[in-house]
Amino acid sequence: MSITFAIRGEYIQLDQLLKATGLCESGGAAHAAIAEGRVKVDATVDTRKRAKMKPGQVVSFAGEDVVLVAE
Repeated sequence: MSITFAIRGEYIQLDQLLKATGLCESGGAAHAAIAEGRVKVDATVDTRKRAKMKPGQVVSFAGEDVVLVAE
């Protein structure tokens, strides 16, 4: 399934995105999922908790794809 998420400003940090979309219930859960290699950015595992996600990128986690768009 796919979620479209509008970014205010230039970017959102990966951990904040997972929390904002409700895919993780807390920042700690988001950090753990990222550190365990369960999050993909543009089909590649990304373990940077504060990676800057920008419009046009796709984040995949827990069977969901989050498509980032500019607000």
